[in-house]
Amino acid sequence: MAFSFLFKSRYSVLFSYVATFIAGSFLIRLGLMVTTLEKTDFSFFSILHIFLEGFVYDFGVAMFLVLFYALYLCFLPQRLIKSWFNITFSYSVLFLMTLIAMFSFFAELTFWQEFESRFNFIAVDYLVYTYEVIHNINESYPLPLLIGGVMLISLLILLAFAKTGAFSRHFQSNTPIKQRGVISGMILTICLLYGFFVPNSWAETGSNRYHNELAKAGIYSIFSAFKNNELNYNHFYKMLDKREAYRVIRASLQEDNSRYLSADRGIKRAITGTGTAYKPNVIMITVESLSADFMAHFGNKEGLTPVLDSLASTNLLFTNMYSTGTRTVRGMEALSLAIPPTPGSSIVRRPGNDSLTTIGNIFEKAGYHRSFYYGGDGYFDNMNQYFGSNGYDIIDRGRKVMAGDDYLTKRTIIADDQVHFENAWGISDEDLYAALIKGSDKQFQEGKPFYSFVMTTSNHRPFTYPTGEIDIPSGTGRNGALRYTDYAIGKFLREAAKKPWFKNTVVIIVADHCASSAGKNEIDISKYHIPCIVLNLTGGATNSTGKQQEITPLCSQIDLYPTLFNLMGWSYESNLFGKDVLAKTYVPRTFLGTYQKLAYLKNDSLVVLSPQQKVETYIYHQAKNEQVPGKFSGMVLKEAIANYQTAYDLFKNGGLHQ
Repeated sequence: MAFSFLFKSRYSVLFSYVATFIAGSFLIRLGLMVTTLEKTDFSFFSILHIFLEGFVYDFGVAMFLVLFYALYLCFLPQRLIKSWFNITFSYSVLFLMTLIAMFSFFAELTFWQEFESRFNFIAVDYLVYTYEVIHNINESYPLPLLIGGVMLISLLILLAFAKTGAFSRHFQSNTPIKQRGVISGMILTICLLYGFFVPNSWAETGSNRYHNELAKAGIYSIFSAFKNNELNYNHFYKMLDKREAYRVIRASLQEDNSRYLSADRGIKRAITGTGTAYKPNVIMITVESLSADFMAHFGNKEGLTPVLDSLASTNLLFTNMYSTGTRTVRGMEALSLAIPPTPGSSIVRRPGNDSLTTIGNIFEKAGYHRSFYYGGDGYFDNMNQYFGSNGYDIIDRGRKVMAGDDYLTKRTIIADDQVHFENAWGISDEDLYAALIKGSDKQFQEGKPFYSFVMTTSNHRPFTYPTGEIDIPSGTGRNGALRYTDYAIGKFLREAAKKPWFKNTVVIIVADHCASSAGKNEIDISKYHIPCIVLNLTGGATNSTGKQQEITPLCSQIDLYPTLFNLMGWSYESNLFGKDVLAKTYVPRTFLGTYQKLAYLKNDSLVVLSPQQKVETYIYHQAKNEQVPGKFSGMVLKEAIANYQTAYDLFKNGGLHQ
């Protein structure tokens, strides 16, 4: 059967669509590659590899898109080929297929602009939380024009099919049933082969992350992400014998002032405070997408964060802290559970995440109020369920309480008259801090200390904020959002300082993750570097000098509270993987992850764990941000595996529950 026959049969429009889709995919890939020219190196052979591998994915996506129509054409009787039903149906289906392709191309461009990646688990999340995402897109881009443009382009493509005779050949064809069976059968077979034998990970064999991502196809990637939203560590990652894994992790977590509460399994231990204990209020402001390199203290020359830089110069500063992931929920997981990231979704979004031994649980045992403040609707990313079912009161900008959400009985919805500015992701940071001060006043009057977990939203696309507060117009980019975020923190501290509870309140300012994690390497360590500042630490703490003090060792978000509890002189029961960075026995190390890659950096030894039991080892040169393949002590490998394996095991088998 000659190839030209395909364009003369009843399948003529179908194969015209396939050719157009592949051409469009080629142009999208070329455009994305051009945007990365300054960020990575390309050779002739790497470009050839990207486009050949990309063609394989594009062809597979095209086959999946046309499969339904191909089966329809196979079984459509010849007598109906010129019927109004087939004419209407064919035009409608081709328009829908073209609309899907055009929308996916636009979505890929915008997603790459934000994450420098093809679709992944984040895109899957966005399909679930449509309200925030649609409003965010509407505020970031001229949505009516874009929708109209996508529809117009789709109509023009159909018009081109008609002008070139693809539709007329379709309606005038007389393709025998045997040939229809062969063509449709081949398309079905190709789809089955792709589904079973062409994984998205096939594009991830190279060492250059940009090259890998460019070779992928957006639609193929999003279905792969949906399929692999949670990975079973025991099935996909390198393992130790379970007894050995717990022996290694227990030895790693052992400190001079700690005692394990069980003989062999688990990590629960009693921590004995080493100083005079005191119980201040604690407010943790978790700032959306605050990379360390936005601050002058870490080398930025743009003057974006004058308030934070001033605070960093006069308070306790972690200079070498790293986030565990690239999403807000991953930062929440690290800051509330002090656990390394496990593959797939954050524990914040997983079933069975109630009644855990969280940081809030430690504060509860010490007699504290516990509250979660969020400027948006806490339904997003399952935040309300997670914090509510772990004993926090919730203060958010939700629309209503859902029936059956018993964990939301202590929920306060920030009322309209308290909101002066709002965008797709939530209210302005100023309005959120006003709600925080109001709630703190109430809790102070009740005579109990309080612990507040605050999550901001202003430093997020569409980067809009109240006008007149700073000298950068709202909606013009991240620099303005950073300046506003910084301004709002300063205003909050000035207002809070007037309150009677403030003199006995520790304020923590820490990022949930960096603004971007994309780089040449799959895990670009420099893109996980975050600031953490601790203000107003007085009482029994030994560092209350009023001058800047730096904690310089390499550490993780999960180490924040074990270090803070030590500075406050607390004795408590710990089920945390985090460690006191100031302890004499502390060895610098940190944890970093994507949805599938899990990294462990100890001093300059980097271990990266991947599915299919893959283990890679590197020597990391921090000054150059370079990862050089290398081999080192087997104990570092064991510690990397043991941390992630036991974290997964404890959560799945109830070891993190109260």
